[in-house]
Amino acid sequence: MDVLYLALFAVGDLMKTLLITTLQITLFALLAPLLSGWIRWVQCHLQNRTAPSVLQPYRNLWKLLHKETLPVIGASWIFYATPYIIFIIALLSCAFIPFVIGWSFPWGLGDAIVLVGLLALARFFLALAGLDLGTAFGGMGASREMMISALAEPSLLLIFFIIAMKAGSSNLAVMLSYTTQISWVIYFYPSLIFALLSLCMVTLAEAGRIPIDNPTTHLELTMVHEAMVLEYSGKYLALIEWASQIKITFFLVLISNFFLPWGIAHALTGETLLISSTVLVVKLILAGIALALVETLMAKMRLFKVPYFLGMAFALCLLGILSHILFEAL
Repeated sequence: MDVLYLALFAVGDLMKTLLITTLQITLFALLAPLLSGWIRWVQCHLQNRTAPSVLQPYRNLWKLLHKETLPVIGASWIFYATPYIIFIIALLSCAFIPFVIGWSFPWGLGDAIVLVGLLALARFFLALAGLDLGTAFGGMGASREMMISALAEPSLLLIFFIIAMKAGSSNLAVMLSYTTQISWVIYFYPSLIFALLSLCMVTLAEAGRIPIDNPTTHLELTMVHEAMVLEYSGKYLALIEWASQIKITFFLVLISNFFLPWGIAHALTGETLLISSTVLVVKLILAGIALALVETLMAKMRLFKVPYFLGMAFALCLLGILSHILFEAL
């Protein structure tokens, strides 16, 4: 009977974990266009332009999903499979970071190194799709994307490494639990301040936002992400756009929950979930305003200056590691 009881308990715990993970992925996917619409709405008001509805990204996705997908001459299976791969990886990445509850990917697989590997894999396939057709724009965008990736991903790894050194684990749920415990003194740790500054810079690069990239431009001299997706249409373009919206939401949630760790639920009760959801919405609203301000006040950076920008992010990570070793690990 004891064995049967333990087996039922394990199955119940597994089902609860899967339910939470599925619900979290669904919330990320459904709320990502709304956050993108909010950022665009704030940008338009900051620039004294007529703002579209915050629901406009939903309309755009609906329109693209119902448009005809035009065939591309010379495209291989990589070109057609890439939108699905990128979208699935974006959804899978959302399961790694706790959203409104201090929970991570089931079976202890919510590791920061695996997460960075997944993000790199999505970029790899996007670059392959840009190169697949042999067009000038695709090759240019793929080469630029790989340069940015080679500079941004080591910094992202070091950011997670700084928190992992303090938490004693690279599991994202354990790392969040640590930052939650020190939430009121988190900014007394120089290493975490350096990690936060670096993560804000890396977020601009990973999400393809100004000053690194302009997601709304189609100018040859400034395109990075858009150059690789020019040949996509219909549902393929919808999946790529949706994945991009999920990615920016992912990084803003990452910043909000790990470096503003207040209001995160650690129990499955209605009251705690309501408080956690409300606090997260407020943090994302403020994060969206901050991102819109950055993109309004800063100009698109020249491509040759991007390595200096991301090199500064890497240097901040090194300063964070040194601060931890010299001042905080004693």
